[in-house]
Amino acid sequence: MDDVVHTLSGVHPQRQLCTRRLQHIYQLAKQTGHLQHFIVFGSYVTAKPDPHDLDLILVMNDEFVLDECAIEARGLFDHAVAQARFGASIFCIRPALVLNETVDQFLQHWQIKRDGTRRGIIEVME
Repeated sequence: MDDVVHTLSGVHPQRQLCTRRLQHIYQLAKQTGHLQHFIVFGSYVTAKPDPHDLDLILVMNDEFVLDECAIEARGLFDHAVAQARFGASIFCIRPALVLNETVDQFLQHWQIKRDGTRRGIIEVME
């Protein structure tokens, strides 16, 4: 996580705000004990000095149960709440929900935009 923060934090106040939000979201997701992949995409992974928000995919293991999470973390898994509270557009998937393909295959397929180009994504790993 520190490498990603160092590389993408930048000097623009909006980028620094997004970086602090990213760190907070990562810690909340990790504390669930069920986080398998933490994927960052959108304007934050570009050179844009002032990304509007964060775009994330949280891949949780199949044993993940929302009601067993800390209350503060539950907002990560409600798209509207995550946008309002964390300034992030968060999508959550579990391997059992990815039909007929592995999570890696899902991410490779998802990375291709409608126009055929690839969207930039970064997986945060610790």
